[in-house]
Amino acid sequence: MKYAILADIHSNLEALRAVLEDARTKKVSGYVCLGDIVGYNANPVECLEVIQELGCPTVRGNHDHYCSHNDNLNGFHPLAADVVDWTRRQLSEEQRDYLRGLKYVDRVETFTIVHSTLDTPEMWGYVFDKLEAEASFAYQATSLCFFGHTHVPLAFEKAEVVRAGLYAKIRISLGKKYFINVGSVGQPRDGDPRAAYAIYDLLNNEIELHRVSYDYRVTQKKIIDSGLPARLAARLAVGR
Repeated sequence: MKYAILADIHSNLEALRAVLEDARTKKVSGYVCLGDIVGYNANPVECLEVIQELGCPTVRGNHDHYCSHNDNLNGFHPLAADVVDWTRRQLSEEQRDYLRGLKYVDRVETFTIVHSTLDTPEMWGYVFDKLEAEASFAYQATSLCFFGHTHVPLAFEKAEVVRAGLYAKIRISLGKKYFINVGSVGQPRDGDPRAAYAIYDLLNNEIELHRVSYDYRVTQKKIIDSGLPARLAARLAVGR
């Protein structure tokens, strides 16, 4: 079984299509989504439809949550709040129901999936360093957990101590735990504008990070034409 692990699609239909096509050429047998299907970009409805058609295991991201609830957005970054408000108006009630029904944490075969952290998944904490990863390891019942939210692909490994770093390919070893961020499909923030996702090969116990080029200029034009902030379009070209 080979799973394509997708995270932080953020309404970027061009990036999502490119990633799915790349995954098909690599003969994956299943898909998993780590949340934040919507937000930031201009195709929330279409991206939701694609994920729903896949019927894949999916967990709730913070943008999925706020775009499907009417929670007050005080304290939100103004840029993000504007997009949440816009996205709420695009979604049907059925789509909002789907997002509201997503779990914070789920298990797929032998691994766990979450959008942010395992200790307080509903608080949307960020994991960038070993101390932050340690808090999730304490709640991790499986040897492997995939997460998103930061838009930066990082791997944390725990044996006696926690190690962290960038990765291209990881072999899962017995007796260790892994907390793996697969980067972002729709809005990378690691300086590489290509869409990111990972493939987990259960038979060979390997995780491989993949980067896929797509025509972000099409996505940029949609953002501008939709009246969304121009800054959201600009960042796609630089992966920040």
